Amino acid sequence: MTVFEKTKGLTDAPLHYCPGCTHGIIHRLVAEVLEELGVLGKAIGVAPVGCSVFAYNYFNCDMVQAAHGRAPAVATGVKRSDENNIVFTYQGDGDLAAIGTAETVHAAARRENITVIFVNNAIYGMTGGQMAPTTLPGQVTQTSPYGRDVTKVGYPVKVCEMLSNVDGAVYLERVAVNNVKNVKKAKAAIKKAFQNQIDGKGFSLVEVLSTCPTNWGKTPEDSLVWLEENMIPYYPLGVYKDISDKED
Repeated sequence: MTVFEKTKGLTDAPLHYCPGCTHGIIHRLVAEVLEELGVLGKAIGVAPVGCSVFAYNYFNCDMVQAAHGRAPAVATGVKRSDENNIVFTYQGDGDLAAIGTAETVHAAARRENITVIFVNNAIYGMTGGQMAPTTLPGQVTQTSPYGRDVTKVGYPVKVCEMLSNVDGAVYLERVAVNNVKNVKKAKAAIKKAFQNQIDGKGFSLVEVLSTCPTNWGKTPEDSLVWLEENMIPYYPLGVYKDISDKED
């Protein structure tokens, strides 16, 4: 009897992520959902610029590489060119919540029928650990060695809370992948976000709180604890908007 089998939604390419990075978990959840929903053959993902820039090597579906922050704009074009495509973006916080903020907000405002997977690890990972739009107040990074000073650089951007005020957004949920219980909830949220697209309901975004042991300067185990004790209190988990059920 097969207890667990690798999803066909992932290729056999070895992941390049650092030890303890939870991008691999999120990749698996997205791939499993695409396979379970039977849409892997018509899925098109849009890869970002950042740690997950090589996502096109890992997802076993058609992929497009977007310029930094422009994934929602590219996804809009791909979806509008053929509404039968199941289109998703996979973006980090530096990509989506900094240079790509406008693309995200306006894709939501237009109620584009796409699915956005937003990975928030509170830091710029690929470029060496600089302060990101999501870096917590007081958090130490390469460019905030004394901790993020909100009086000088402002407060973190809370994407789900911000987009909940955009009329076109259909479904927004924040999840985490720091333990088994939360991983299961994350998968359910991702599945709902893709089901919304299949049903033609509009813009869905799932924010996933993730770890970055290398740039946080912690072990993989300690990173999971830090996420639970610091990120979740500042970025509470839960559904921030869901009008999809009301429109059935």
